[in-house]
Amino acid sequence: MNKQGYCAHDDIPKEIQAYDANVKQLGVGKPGKVGIIDLELQTDKQGKTIVSKQFSQVPLQLQRALYLENSRPQMAYLYVISPSGGILQGDRYRVDITLKNNAIAHITTQGATRIYSMNSNSASQILNITVDKRCYLEYIPDQIIPYKDSRYYQKINLNIHNDATLVYSEVLTPGRVAMNESFEYDICYLKTNCKNQDKKIRFLENIKIEPKKQKIDNFGILGNYKVVGTVYVLTRKETIPKLEELISRELKNFGKILVGTSILPDESGIVIRILGDKTEKVFEAVFKIVETSRKKILNTPFSKIRKN
Repeated sequence: MNKQGYCAHDDIPKEIQAYDANVKQLGVGKPGKVGIIDLELQTDKQGKTIVSKQFSQVPLQLQRALYLENSRPQMAYLYVISPSGGILQGDRYRVDITLKNNAIAHITTQGATRIYSMNSNSASQILNITVDKRCYLEYIPDQIIPYKDSRYYQKINLNIHNDATLVYSEVLTPGRVAMNESFEYDICYLKTNCKNQDKKIRFLENIKIEPKKQKIDNFGILGNYKVVGTVYVLTRKETIPKLEELISRELKNFGKILVGTSILPDESGIVIRILGDKTEKVFEAVFKIVETSRKKILNTPFSKIRKN
């Protein structure tokens, strides 16, 4: 994907390319269709994490850094916001986030990522996260809500130093359940790849859900559950075994959700999958993972202060 927000055509899955068509009301690449955030965080001389570089282009914006944790006052909280209220057909988003020089931050979104109904083309978001040596980032956005007949492609490129930490989550809902829309979208394709500072692959994962072509309630897809959450905890190798044990113990008797944890290849991180019927219950588990990880890695409590 280039700086204008476009993804190379041969990098787009064929399932998404199948919807490639002109958008009549406002074409792909027009002003207001390409949202960009380019953010760099570093510590200042006092050890406080500050924004050292920032660029945004509507329909994406970034709120100024806030400092909400009394126990870790140098930790920056940032909020990605969208004045459009959701992602429309033909929208192309790109978000670049880089942490340097011992920066520590928590980044979330103002609200859910709503993927509106589409009658032509698709929408995509590319997220590039780089976390340098001894930096710490929690990227915990609100849920993805795919509306009826929507098509969404999300590609996550993680570049995480072996001596750094990223706690990353994504939560996918069945749609606008309150409007009696459940699994009525065309496709949601989530692609994640992670490398270390030497470009060595740490893991790759693809999630493709096409409700109109799959039986979602089959074993091995979602079964009887409707909401799926994924959390990746990437941190120092020596921390992984004990942290995975702690997370498994905390979530063992959580109730009303199904949870599985696995250690990634070469003990480079942990992946946690959460299935549930209620978005709120899945997020309770996500926050417990963040709390457990932050306590183990930073020796700092997590107050769950996310919205201000």
